[in-house]
Amino acid sequence: MDHDGIPLKDTESPIGDIAYLTRSEHRVPTLVALTERPRSRSELCELAGVSSSTIRRTLVEFEDRVWVRKDGYQYTATRLGEVVASGMEDLIGQVETERKLRDIWHWLPDEVSEFPIETWEAMTVTVAEPDSPYRPIDRFESLLTETNELRLIRPEIALMEPCFEVLVQLIDEGVDVVLVARPESHTYFLSTYPERSVEMMQQDNFTVLEHDALPRCGTGLFDERVAISCYEQESGTVHVLIDTDVAAVREWAQSVFETHTSAAKPVEPPQNGDF
Repeated sequence: MDHDGIPLKDTESPIGDIAYLTRSEHRVPTLVALTERPRSRSELCELAGVSSSTIRRTLVEFEDRVWVRKDGYQYTATRLGEVVASGMEDLIGQVETERKLRDIWHWLPDEVSEFPIETWEAMTVTVAEPDSPYRPIDRFESLLTETNELRLIRPEIALMEPCFEVLVQLIDEGVDVVLVARPESHTYFLSTYPERSVEMMQQDNFTVLEHDALPRCGTGLFDERVAISCYEQESGTVHVLIDTDVAAVREWAQSVFETHTSAAKPVEPPQNGDF
C-alpha cells in the first residue's frame, strides 16, 4: 500500500532507521529543512553542503520511507517525516545537554539530577578550563552587574577578584545583600579585607550570617537568575558555575536559602582593629 503516492519500504527496525539518519550528518538537517517548506534538490545541496548525487540518494531513501514526497521540482516532508524530524531534533538536543553536563555531573547538587531534562537544557554551564581557569568567576561577575538584590549561600566566589569589587559597588549603591558563610570563609573575609569589612558590615543593606554546616555547592539568588557554584573542597577553586532562570530551580534555591538562614547566626560588625 502507498501513501502520498510513494510506495512503502520495509526497513530493518526503528534502530535501523535511526542509524541510517545518523550515519551522515546531512540527513537530519535535510529532513528538518523539508518540514519547514518545500525545497528543490539544488537548494538542499547548498543547504547540506553535499553533492547532487548524495542528495538524490538521500531523497530516494526518504521517499522509500514515506518521509518526503515530490511536488513538481520540489520536495516536502510528509506528516510521517515531520514526526521523525521532530523526534530526532529532540533526541539530538537531549544528547547535547547530556554532553554538556557529563563531565561536571559529579560536582552538582543531588537535587539537580531530579529536575526534568527541560530544566537542564535551560542551564548555562561555565566550566574552568586549563587555559581559562577564571571563566566561572567572570560569568559570576557578569551576573552581579545585572542584579538589584543578592542572596548567597557559600559566597566564596563573590569574595574573589574581580567579583569582590563589584560586590562592594553593589553595597555602596544600596543593593540588599545577604551572605550566609562558613566560619572559615568569614574569617578569611575579615582578615583579607579588614578595612572593607568594617565599612561594608556597618551598612544596613549588607548582612552576613554564619553557618557551620553549609552545602558543598554555593547557591546564589539574583533578580532574574539562580547560580550554583561548585567548589573544590580542599582548595576552594571554582570548577563550575551553572546559572538559569527556570522557576523550578529558583524555588529549590529559595528553599535552600531559607533553610540555612533560619539556622544561621548573625555576625556582628567588627570594630576597627578587631579582626
